[in-house]
Amino acid sequence: MSEPLPPPPPQPLELLYFLRRVQVQQLATTDRWIKEAETRQAALAARRPPPPPDWVLEHSGKDKTPMYVHAGPCNTRLRTRQVITAQEARRLITDGVRACVLCRPDTELGIIG
Repeated sequence: MSEPLPPPPPQPLELLYFLRRVQVQQLATTDRWIKEAETRQAALAARRPPPPPDWVLEHSGKDKTPMYVHAGPCNTRLRTRQVITAQEARRLITDGVRACVLCRPDTELGIIG
């Protein structure tokens, strides 16, 4: 009795199909990792508080009379506030609305040195 013949070597086309199957599996794994990273990044972004506005107008709650102009990151606990632009902050200060003595928006805006 003769020994069985060894299997024939794989053909180049079979090897290419095998390589393609491996790459498809690796690509699916990479896609899953990307989705997981995007989900983690979105969750972190959702937990971060938004940055403070640059300029804030503090006003009385009832009649909304302007009281103080603040630089956005001011640590003062504002009663009622409204986000304003730098141009509005300059106009309000030059029209007589007081600048906060803690955050000094007048100095930051270049109104008072």
